[in-house]
Amino acid sequence: MQLSARMPDLTSLEILLAIARTGSLSGAGRECGLTQQAVSARIAALERQTGVRLVIRSKTGSRLTPGGAVAAQWADRLLTVAHEVDAGLATLRDDSKTRLRITASLTVAEQLLPRWLVSWRDSVTRQRSTPPDVILTAANSEQVIAAVRNDQADLGFVESPGVPRPLRSSTVAHDDLVVVVPPAHRWARRPQPVPADELAATALVTREKGSGTREFLSSALRRVTDAPQVPPALELSSAAAVRAAVLAQAGPAVLSRLAVADDLELGRLHAVDVAGLELRRALRAVWLGGSTPPAGAVRDLLSHISAVRRHRSE
Repeated sequence: MQLSARMPDLTSLEILLAIARTGSLSGAGRECGLTQQAVSARIAALERQTGVRLVIRSKTGSRLTPGGAVAAQWADRLLTVAHEVDAGLATLRDDSKTRLRITASLTVAEQLLPRWLVSWRDSVTRQRSTPPDVILTAANSEQVIAAVRNDQADLGFVESPGVPRPLRSSTVAHDDLVVVVPPAHRWARRPQPVPADELAATALVTREKGSGTREFLSSALRRVTDAPQVPPALELSSAAAVRAAVLAQAGPAVLSRLAVADDLELGRLHAVDVAGLELRRALRAVWLGGSTPPAGAVRDLLSHISAVRRHRSE
């Protein structure tokens, strides 16, 4: 239930209690760091707001009315709770600066975050500050979103094409997905790009349901072909497992180019072009709250990542 407009602010209640303790407006002013005139004006405003006479002023001092004495008792209890809340929030603010819980999709957790975290730690250390303790958990994008929503993570990183409400997000990097096959696969020798219909009709080695990579591929295929996607040849829980299965000739797969860069360079895997299929995606940071990332370690890390991106684009 919403409080009425007659509910006074905490500062006015603190002044009322100071008058009760000192017996004068000037004494209350000394306690609260205000002039006697300012105290008098605040009490007059408080009486107008509440519609209750609270203080009797005289040449020898000031005292509370019976109604003021009752209000002071309530104010004392309210302010005790308010100080507890204030102290608790201070502790939470300190925690937000000294500890950071991150849950990230596998591509970000394995290929990008280690470099970002190391350079961030070095940057904080150069400023003669103490880096926060980072707790990093790798999961698929669906699990990342659930962890942030349920306050099990302060910050998440996802590969999925969309971010559900009430989460907020910002793009931290871009990544290209690539269709990969072993060198002996028939697609590796194909002179023309593979049609999107043929890719949709091919049983692929994929990540499990909830994976951002799998979700992004399905969304990209739906934009260019009406052909239904056939069930996967294998469903595996990590990019490393998918890569190993492709090398074992279990079937083609779609993986982050970051995850297979060495394999492509050394010729262990072959990248296959797909006609008309756009496989460039945004990698996003997600958090719960306002449009601006939460103050503390979350905002500091994202600011550092943004600075790294700007530096590399120059």
